[in-house]
Amino acid sequence: MTSLLPRRALGPIPERGRSHDRIRRRFVRRQWQRRWRVWRYLVAGLVFSLAVSGTIWAVYYSTVLSVSGVEVDGVDVLTPSAVRTAARVSLGEPLVRVDTAAIEARVEGMAAVRSAAVTRLWPDQVLIEIQERDVVATVEVGGRIRGMDEGGVLFRDYSRAPRQLPRIRTELQVDSDTLREAGRVVAALPSAVGRSVSYVSVESIDRISLILRDGRVVLWGSAEESADKARVLERLLARRARYYDVSVPGLPTYRQ
Repeated sequence: MTSLLPRRALGPIPERGRSHDRIRRRFVRRQWQRRWRVWRYLVAGLVFSLAVSGTIWAVYYSTVLSVSGVEVDGVDVLTPSAVRTAARVSLGEPLVRVDTAAIEARVEGMAAVRSAAVTRLWPDQVLIEIQERDVVATVEVGGRIRGMDEGGVLFRDYSRAPRQLPRIRTELQVDSDTLREAGRVVAALPSAVGRSVSYVSVESIDRISLILRDGRVVLWGSAEESADKARVLERLLARRARYYDVSVPGLPTYRQ
């Protein structure tokens, strides 16, 4: 038989029932918390994976960070366009995939380049920094006036030999050994002495002489001990003479 009395008339809910209800709610809450912790790690891992994948794609494969230009710095004898041609940098290639070592090797293959450094300029440029060779003397080879550095490397042409540079003259075959020895001698000269040299006579790699603009002659010998010979010669030139011998720097001589 159904009671027609209001619920409150039936009396208060037993304490045991309320306690059971609280336990059930706490259990449900803990279940959701555990599930959320699991899902939170899964979501975080998915977001991280997507971010890494997106970064790798953008850097290595997309055109967002691809090469759009090549900057060249440090050229005087060379032109930027000549360096770019030798460098062969692929425009449109992802910047991170640019082989800087290979570019450096190609650029350093140019005769006028002493060294090259290639760096990436983010987001889309390649920078090539050049150190060119310095001309220390000129030499006539096959009817052409060539400029050479202290290592004897021929790397530029002149229509007329610059007066401020000494010339190399030799009856020998103009080869790398001859030019290297002559270049070492010229590079060791103090600037004031170097400007007074008309030409360097190379009879052999062991018998090199300096012919000064005023006609005085300096027997240098080989390129060995050139720094010592240069210091001795600078003091010796203060003495009035027509011929100087610094081939043995410890025993220099001079005579009229």
